[in-house]
Amino acid sequence: MDIKANSLYQEMQAMIAQAQLPVHEAPNIVKQPENEFASMLKNAIEGVNDAQMHSKNMQQRFEMGDPSLSLAEVMIAKEKSSIAFEATLQVRNKLLEAYKQISNMPV
Repeated sequence: MDIKANSLYQEMQAMIAQAQLPVHEAPNIVKQPENEFASMLKNAIEGVNDAQMHSKNMQQRFEMGDPSLSLAEVMIAKEKSSIAFEATLQVRNKLLEAYKQISNMPV
C-alpha cells in the first residue's frame, strides 16, 4: 500500500479550485469531481483493507508454522497496515474538521 500524502493533497486542492468556479463557466465540472473523489476515497479505503487482510493472512500463516515466512516479513506487513490505517484515520479527521468548518459558515 503506497500512500502519497502530497499527491492526495494536490488532488484535493485541484478539486477545491474547480469547485470554486461558477457553474456557468464549467457546467461539466460539477459532477465529475464528486465521482473522482468518491472513487479515489473508495480505492484508498479498499487499499487499506487489503493491506490489513494481507497482514492478518501472513500472521495466521506464520502462527501455523509456514516456513516461507519470517517474523520480520510478518512484522513489516503488520506495521505497513497499521500505518495505512492511521493515515486513513487522519484523513478522515481532517475531512470531518473541514465539513464542520463549512457547515458553520454563514450562508
